[in-house]
Amino acid sequence: MIFDPSADDRLDRAFMALADPVRRGIIARLSRGPATVNELAEPFAITKQAVSKHIQVLEHAGLVTRTRDAQRRPVHLDAAQLEALTAWIDRYRLIHEQQFRTLDALLAEAPGPDAGASVDPAAPIAQPTDSAEPGAPAGHAREET
Repeated sequence: MIFDPSADDRLDRAFMALADPVRRGIIARLSRGPATVNELAEPFAITKQAVSKHIQVLEHAGLVTRTRDAQRRPVHLDAAQLEALTAWIDRYRLIHEQQFRTLDALLAEAPGPDAGASVDPAAPIAQPTDSAEPGAPAGHAREET
């Protein structure tokens, strides 16, 4: 794998942008379709100027774009950058899933601590006898002489 610092910078900017709950809310809203700043500001208790700043952060991270449509400037979700984030996460998820599958296979092959012993799950649990020597481990009966 070739190290690409510009790709790392894009990932860093995208993850930093998504660290804010307002920006995640904006992304969630844009996943349903384009919206104006006014429409994006509606569910939040912040000013339209604050929403515009959040959109600028999302634009800088490559997560959204703005277009001009007559008097409107709708904001659009850029699915390509989200796909890059998903691919980065999936790469590590797949590695860990493979490690767990390997561990599961090893555990399935390994003999248990009582290998070869047959245990009846319905059988009562053995209780220690009362004839044990004082101080002797439980379950060890005193020898009769």
